[in-house]
Amino acid sequence: VELKESGGGSVQSGGSVRLSCAISGSRFKAYNPYCVGWFRQRPGKEREAVARIDRDGFTRYIDSVKGRFTISQDDSKTSLYLQMNNLKEDDTAKYFCASGEPGLWCHDRFLEIYFGYWGQGTQVTVSS
Repeated sequence: VELKESGGGSVQSGGSVRLSCAISGSRFKAYNPYCVGWFRQRPGKEREAVARIDRDGFTRYIDSVKGRFTISQDDSKTSLYLQMNNLKEDDTAKYFCASGEPGLWCHDRFLEIYFGYWGQGTQVTVSS
């Protein structure tokens, strides 16, 4: 499974950014169970989960982004998106898309150890 993010950049507080992630690889099958998501690493902090979605469209978000961020996929399941609205300076981070093991549903615990495939990340900087 290969993942490649795009769409990062600089934005003012209150603004919006949409991140995209292209998913490819022979092991990733849209008709099999899967779990994909977004993580971020803020300056000086550990990488943390942000949002995830499974094959059937069930989503999960961390509390700090609920109501502001929306995770989605295209119909082909080969692109993953993160729409980020009402951005805050605290959202400044490098954002990564990630995939769990193909064929497995999302684990109940939203932890990065359950995601074995990662993109290189894209930087989002929010300024006042």
